[in-house]
Amino acid sequence: MAPIFWLIIIGIVLILAWLVFGYNRLVTLKNRAKEAFADIDVQLKRRYDLIPNLVEIVKGYASHEREVFEKVTEARTRAIRARESGDLKKMASAENYLAETLKTLFAVVENYPDLKASQNFLELQRELTDTEDKIMAARRFYNANVRDLNIAIESFPTNIIATLFGFKKMEFFEISVPEEKETPKVKF
Repeated sequence: MAPIFWLIIIGIVLILAWLVFGYNRLVTLKNRAKEAFADIDVQLKRRYDLIPNLVEIVKGYASHEREVFEKVTEARTRAIRARESGDLKKMASAENYLAETLKTLFAVVENYPDLKASQNFLELQRELTDTEDKIMAARRFYNANVRDLNIAIESFPTNIIATLFGFKKMEFFEISVPEEKETPKVKF
């Protein structure tokens, strides 16, 4: 009878170890995804901070393009609100709209050669391009972490642990329309 008792004890210990390991793995994956989202958030805030300066510089050269400036400002405000809401679908939609309005702003720049040669504009353009690249990289990193978490939540046997402890799948941060996946480009 003693060997059966020890087998039961060993079995219980193994099950508990599996539960602890699985739970800790899910917590780690969830925290990595949250940390990766924080990287996106930092870059989005940086972009939001650059936009008013960009608009002001363009305004100095193209003051009659008021509608474009209003759209960019409204898109920026909408993106900030969506970011504050924490709703990834709203954020993606607002970011898509902001990217489109920035394309419009850069199209306006095409008509003003002096603006294209402005050192301030060129520096802001470089910073914005750099920020867009960082946003894309942060988005890819976040989505990779979300993918890993979601796979763990859906895969056997960790799906049992995920259900027991209430882990939920996270949403990807995606741009839905293919032509909107491009970084706004400025042509000189």
